[in-house]
Amino acid sequence: MPQKVFPLDSTKSFTDQQIVGHNRWHPDVPARVHVKPGDSFRVDCREWFDGAIHNDDSADDILNAPLNNVHVLSGPISVEGAQPGDLLIVDILDVGPIPQEDSGPLAGQGWGYTGVFAKTNGGGFLTDQFPDAYKVIWDFRGGQATSRHVPGVAFTGIVHPGLMGTAPSRDLLNKWNSREQALIDTNPQAVPPLALPPQPEAAILGSLTGDDFERARHEAARTAPPRENGGNQDIKNFTKGSRVFYPVFVDGANLSMGDLHFSQGDGEITFCGAIEMGGFIDLHVDLIKGGMETYGVSENAIFIPGNTDPQYSEWIAFSGTSVTLDGEQRYLDSHLSYQRACLHAIDYLTKFGYSAIQAYMILGAAPIEGRLSGVVDIPNSCSTVYIPTGIFDFDVKPGKNGPARVDPGMGVPMSRA
Repeated sequence: MPQKVFPLDSTKSFTDQQIVGHNRWHPDVPARVHVKPGDSFRVDCREWFDGAIHNDDSADDILNAPLNNVHVLSGPISVEGAQPGDLLIVDILDVGPIPQEDSGPLAGQGWGYTGVFAKTNGGGFLTDQFPDAYKVIWDFRGGQATSRHVPGVAFTGIVHPGLMGTAPSRDLLNKWNSREQALIDTNPQAVPPLALPPQPEAAILGSLTGDDFERARHEAARTAPPRENGGNQDIKNFTKGSRVFYPVFVDGANLSMGDLHFSQGDGEITFCGAIEMGGFIDLHVDLIKGGMETYGVSENAIFIPGNTDPQYSEWIAFSGTSVTLDGEQRYLDSHLSYQRACLHAIDYLTKFGYSAIQAYMILGAAPIEGRLSGVVDIPNSCSTVYIPTGIFDFDVKPGKNGPARVDPGMGVPMSRA
């Protein structure tokens, strides 16, 4: 096992740890961990809500989820010699749930969860169709996930970090805040909000203290969206064996990570759509000096996916076009066409006995494939969602004898404001 440079104690909260991480992006958050190019090391990660979500049959904790607190990130980790303009090479050597803790109250101790946030508290990809809060608990065994809330489904996880990135420079941070505030200003009362401005309440900024902390907590960017530094990209194939190249914007690069997922479908469509958990990640780092200019990588991360995906060979696919549920034609709207493809898949799965929310949870957590299938044929964009048929313990394909009927069991816990 590589040396553990960022340890976490499962019995303590995020802010009571030996090394306290952060939940906002800011260039002044000090690095408490220092590594060198060529080093391999282990980092522990808390689940993104720091233990606020419980292994039970109530969705009240999702309804009242403390979104101001997320994401609790491990880092920053300074890489010796890294300078603005370099590319930071990060290899994911291994990633998994909390080691040797296969039961307990924390997600990652033998279980994880998928949630749908209430529309008034973050919402999701299909928030108009599913405006309330829901939660599904998944149990881990032998690399597979099953759930008492969604019977008849089992799948191999593609374990990955939902969030990893380097610290922004002050100029880049100001750019983020300016452009996102401009978007918010177009409709300040939107529900869910169009973007999240700096929110000083509940800000955690590592070891930053005093006046520096007071100033930074009013400037620091939320970690919810992906940006130029990588961030919360939620790429399901970003797993063991992957290599990523991050732009460096500050001395030391100041790499941070968290939001580990046992599994996820393309798009993490329920917002809390992956199977969320705490765990560990083993990394190797190196540098390409001046790599940002050499490779034209100035505002994006490049990654090479690993080759450890589960080998599903048969799929059932659903398409959608950029026409609203009310029949309004939109112009090449791929976001809408993917929504429609997902809704078609949900409608289909309900014919087998699942409730609509159970079907939605399957799409969020299972390793579905989402694809842009046509983006040039005006006026309709076409998106498709592919579901591996092997995750079901019954035949999910159409047949002359009609659909099999699954026992939906206790169903998905719901909580309404």
